[in-house]
Amino acid sequence: MSEKPIRVLIVDDQMMVREGFSVLLNAMPGIEVVGEAVDGRQAVSQVAALRPDVVLMDIRMPELNGIEATREIVAADADAKVLVLTTFDLDEYVYQALRAGASGFLLKDASARQLAEGVRVVASGEALLAPTVTRRLITEFSKIAEAPRPPAMARIGDLTERETEVLVLIAQGLSNLEIASHLVVAESTIKTHVSRVLVKLGLRDRTQAAVFAYEARLVTPG
Repeated sequence: MSEKPIRVLIVDDQMMVREGFSVLLNAMPGIEVVGEAVDGRQAVSQVAALRPDVVLMDIRMPELNGIEATREIVAADADAKVLVLTTFDLDEYVYQALRAGASGFLLKDASARQLAEGVRVVASGEALLAPTVTRRLITEFSKIAEAPRPPAMARIGDLTERETEVLVLIAQGLSNLEIASHLVVAESTIKTHVSRVLVKLGLRDRTQAAVFAYEARLVTPG
């Protein structure tokens, strides 16, 4: 029995963009586009109705922008995965979307292979943090960002020394396997540490953990 396809909702106010991404993704094995939305408000209702695995979200849209739509979607559905689309990399709107709960971002000129890989990575529960550009984005805007949420800052002292070490390595873009290799422990041990870090800090995923680590100055920007 074959695995169920990854169900994707495409959100963009430009019809050509929506249709282009839909054609590219539907041609990829294991991925199915189940719907489209023209703005953030429609995206929120479509996510509730269709329950997609991944939402491809444009940032700049009428009615409700991608940042606010992302915030509403992840607040309503803890399992929702949002992958932000942008036309240029150092975009403060994208940074705010990552803060709001998006799992990563892609440039709109990404190849079909990059688009499909991004969808698969986010659907699997990983953060799309590997590209250098994502770390550069976080580094750039965390310098001027508002302070992390006080509850999370208050709980940072609850982290063990090893958990803090893992958090820093997450922020540097390392995967669980890479962190395990770096610390010479089993990958399953790292998964446990990551889960505890997220729970203790009240964060939803690795992307928010990376943003938090920069804003808390656990990782020095630059």
